[in-house]
Amino acid sequence: MQTATDLRNLLARIDRKGYPAYKDTKGAYQFPDYVLSIDHVQGDPFAAPSKVSIHVRGSAAAFPPSLYRTPVQRIALQDALTRRFARQAEAVSFRAKGSGHSGQISVSRCGQEVLERTACCLDPTHGDLCLRLEVGFPAQGRTIQARELEKILFDFLPQCIHATLFYRNLDSKQLQAVADLAEDQQYIRDALPQMGLCAFVANGSILPRASGVSARSMKNGVAFQSPPELAVTLDLPHRGQITGMGIPTGITLIVGGGYHGKSTLLEALELGVYNHITGDGREYVITEDTAMKIRAEDGRSIRRTDISQWISNLPNGKDTTAFSTEDASGSTSQAANVVESMEAGASLLLIDEDTSATNFMVRDALMQRVIHRDMEPITPFIDRIQALYRDQGISTILVAGSSGAYFHVADRIIQMDRYLPRDITVRAKQEALAFPPDGTAPKSTGLPNLDRRPKASPEFRRGDRWKLKALGRDGVSIQRETIDLRYVEQLTDSEQTAALGYCVLYAQRHLLDGKKTLRQVVDELDRLIQQRTLAGLCEGQSGIPFLARPRRQEIFACFNRYRGLNL
Repeated sequence: MQTATDLRNLLARIDRKGYPAYKDTKGAYQFPDYVLSIDHVQGDPFAAPSKVSIHVRGSAAAFPPSLYRTPVQRIALQDALTRRFARQAEAVSFRAKGSGHSGQISVSRCGQEVLERTACCLDPTHGDLCLRLEVGFPAQGRTIQARELEKILFDFLPQCIHATLFYRNLDSKQLQAVADLAEDQQYIRDALPQMGLCAFVANGSILPRASGVSARSMKNGVAFQSPPELAVTLDLPHRGQITGMGIPTGITLIVGGGYHGKSTLLEALELGVYNHITGDGREYVITEDTAMKIRAEDGRSIRRTDISQWISNLPNGKDTTAFSTEDASGSTSQAANVVESMEAGASLLLIDEDTSATNFMVRDALMQRVIHRDMEPITPFIDRIQALYRDQGISTILVAGSSGAYFHVADRIIQMDRYLPRDITVRAKQEALAFPPDGTAPKSTGLPNLDRRPKASPEFRRGDRWKLKALGRDGVSIQRETIDLRYVEQLTDSEQTAALGYCVLYAQRHLLDGKKTLRQVVDELDRLIQQRTLAGLCEGQSGIPFLARPRRQEIFACFNRYRGLNL
């Protein structure tokens, strides 16, 4: 390994040379209390910035093991350090001058959720730290400005590193609070099944967001307060007693007038599969972590999916036990989304009437009288919802504002009134007696066929270099194929979509052999990430990109929307 002095001398030699001479800086350099590694050097000042990583031995970083004793605490600590480094880097970014990205210093931009990322990794055994960042190597035109890079590597970066990665320079109480919150959140998550609950919303939570483009909490937002009938109290390891609304497993209907907070509550529950940072307002909104948001998704790709429980006897005779289409309708897409959620191991479905296909959700009594059941290929979700819970243990939380049909099948009914919930189950059930359901629900046909065994696409066997690009949270592009993830609503970060792209690439090269089921493929990917972190997906990559870990449910969702999936 070379020394910091070697790097300084090298920069002096290449100053004012052509930009390609920066390639000579690639390598690892020992600084007094950390190693700086230049992992990938950009091709020109207008290209994506160079990738740099900082490595600090556990004995030097000296973070107490109590801060990362459990996986959730470790991830929370990594998240807190990433956020702190981002603030430090923002203060010095672009202070070194030049063309294009010259002088940029950046790291992952974290949102309100706490996610495992490649940006910062802590070894739970020894406490070693690795922080990855991007640096725009300065140039004027295509001429190296080595003195400006020297400022970055020897002045600006050391300031950021020492203010972030060494315990002695940080507020120990703040870090302990981060670890304690993570442990309390995990305590609630673990307690849900033991208490027969699928979600918990603490009193005092602020669910409304600042705006449609901001995930931060609304100032002066209405504080959540549980109805007495659903109130539960937990004794957390650090915070102590906390009271809130516990939503039992089964079928829960959320109703109320427009703009009273129905969808706001459901959106908080959707993202309750993740832990949230202090001050978010949803720190103690915890949802069963396999929960999946289900919606209609016109135009999506469906590959050999058994949707026959909901759609069968099509007039064209098309087989719905292995249904495929490149342009799904609202009803077929929502049926596929339910089946794929079952395949992904979801035990809770989250549905909003506003984003659902009406003919998939319900058929009213008048329509059933005019169009007999024998003439309708769609079995609406209302006819299967109780069997899903009774036979498969899959609960549903459904938001409805216009149809009262689900009053008959719901186990509990919550009315949102000016952002406050009220339990109206008894009254709603009494009113429903005046509108008896027409006919009987069809018998359940059991589990759909989930035995799908994808094969690798031929082009991936040639060892070609494939271009991958995350398209924000909307999807990921692999070569010329775009996987549309716009309606996978529990994806919360563009780095998750990038990670999904790497999951597809890795699976194409190593796992899709036509023998493993899609479940087994996702199991292998999950195991790889668990053992080798997200970096394990990036084989042969020059510099590990910024990635955030998606849930296994989103990995399934990505494969199921991949038009290149060979089934």
